[in-house]
Amino acid sequence: MPIRSFLVTQVTLSHQLPFLRALVKVLKMKHRILGALAAVVATCLIPSVLVAGIFSGVVKSVSSSRISVQGKSSKVNKSFRLPRSVKVSLDGKTSNVRRLKAGQQVTIFTSSSGLVTRIRATSDSAPTPKPSPKTTPNPEPKPPKTTNTTPSSPSPRTNSNRTGSSQSEWSQFRGPNRDNISTERGLLKSWSNNGPRLAWTARGMGKGYSTVSMANGMLYTMGLLGSREVVVAIQADNGQIAWTKEYASGRGKLNVGDGPRSTPAIVDGKVYTLGGHGDLICLNAESGDILWQKNILQEFQGSNIGWGISESVLVDGNKVICTPGGSRGTMVALDKDSGSLIWRSQVPGNHKASYSSPIIANVGGVKQYVTFTSSAVIGVRASDGEPLWGNASSANGTANCSAPLFFRDTVFSASGYGTGGTLLSLRSSNSRTQAQQVYHTDDMKNHHGGMVVVDGYLYGSNDPGVMTCIELRSGRIAWQNRSVGKGAVTFADGHIYLRSEQGPIALIEANPSAYREKGRFRQPNQSGDKTWAHPVIAGGKLFLRDHDVLLAYDVKQ
Repeated sequence: MPIRSFLVTQVTLSHQLPFLRALVKVLKMKHRILGALAAVVATCLIPSVLVAGIFSGVVKSVSSSRISVQGKSSKVNKSFRLPRSVKVSLDGKTSNVRRLKAGQQVTIFTSSSGLVTRIRATSDSAPTPKPSPKTTPNPEPKPPKTTNTTPSSPSPRTNSNRTGSSQSEWSQFRGPNRDNISTERGLLKSWSNNGPRLAWTARGMGKGYSTVSMANGMLYTMGLLGSREVVVAIQADNGQIAWTKEYASGRGKLNVGDGPRSTPAIVDGKVYTLGGHGDLICLNAESGDILWQKNILQEFQGSNIGWGISESVLVDGNKVICTPGGSRGTMVALDKDSGSLIWRSQVPGNHKASYSSPIIANVGGVKQYVTFTSSAVIGVRASDGEPLWGNASSANGTANCSAPLFFRDTVFSASGYGTGGTLLSLRSSNSRTQAQQVYHTDDMKNHHGGMVVVDGYLYGSNDPGVMTCIELRSGRIAWQNRSVGKGAVTFADGHIYLRSEQGPIALIEANPSAYREKGRFRQPNQSGDKTWAHPVIAGGKLFLRDHDVLLAYDVKQ
């Protein structure tokens, strides 16, 4: 196309008459100048589509002006020019380019123009978090209302079933082991009347009860922006949104609050999420690009439940585990790289999807996935999906929400609506597992805030809102206290973080001898809805999601 025709077709005539008169003069100039001008005009008329970016990987080479990094997931080498203004942190401390070297793990942050603004690096000698300390008091608490017998095995202490996530991060729902235990150390032992220092506040998450997961210095959550369901990535150190990706639109409203309920899982540079209407998505953690997606309710002929799908998927090895509760699969295992079916388990009985999330249990050499369906707690063999066992004593007919807990060949599960909790003892032989009920207690009617076990004692909120500590092996009550009311719990560095659904957050010593509160505060900018998103402690911070707002508090000593 002649250059004159190109320019004219790119400009709206009715608005650009002065511009055209100038072009007539320019066309009389030398061809060399005209060609250069055409290139400039074309650039102005066809804007570039550049967005801020994040790239994580291993340093291959570095100089004062340029760094080459091999991507974690793509294994592609990228080279970046380093401006003098670039900010560098090494092992969480302010540093400079001179201290970067080959072999270090880095995350590169770029502006919308492609300029490197910040580098976060981890040295080879970065410290490994140590396990949380254990408490040892052995009180003589009052007996609860229990039935059946007590196990002869020793008290469970910690869950050794790993799910592939880094122990220093919080890359899935309920933490590294899906047991509500953070590995953070050196945290505050008490709070002032105003609570810990608020580090930053982020907005732009939309509506929803999804909490956050953290990996490689990034936070991931889900929300509803207008009619769009989205996944959001946030920089953990300052709260800036790195990317927002829509995965569904116009799905309709859910009962009791709009927006997704599930929490993302981050594994091997990929983010796995499950929307409130059954949309399962795998995204690139760096860019937010969708790698594959499907609707598990449609594919496995399930139906949505009253308050929307709330399960947070489990990623174990090459499998994504979820529970569509359909006629073509109660629980299914999908290939994490493609979404293709590995196996589907059809558990006998009317097991629809529920609001709980699966965990891993290893019993006598039999690895299994344990979850709470609409009608019972079930165990499914991990290798092929074969149903192994089920128990309905802790299930109610309305909503089973809290995920089960596995400790030393026992499973504890509980629900609200007047039901309570049950401890099961598991025994395996010949690749099969049997479950025997140890006791049922009315003193742990845990609705949806979850529970945690520390040194053989279980802590959780008992409806209608009494913080309760019981000895797990026997069911005996150690203590009860109304605290800040009904809420969600997480353990970190010797303390229980209890977030009330009404807003206040309490710090409670994880000690079965007595209830000892070490501080409480109320978050600012509260939405007015129930604060159901679970608290997360990772990277020295306490993260609290309340619909569109995400707050980060410094809890390091």
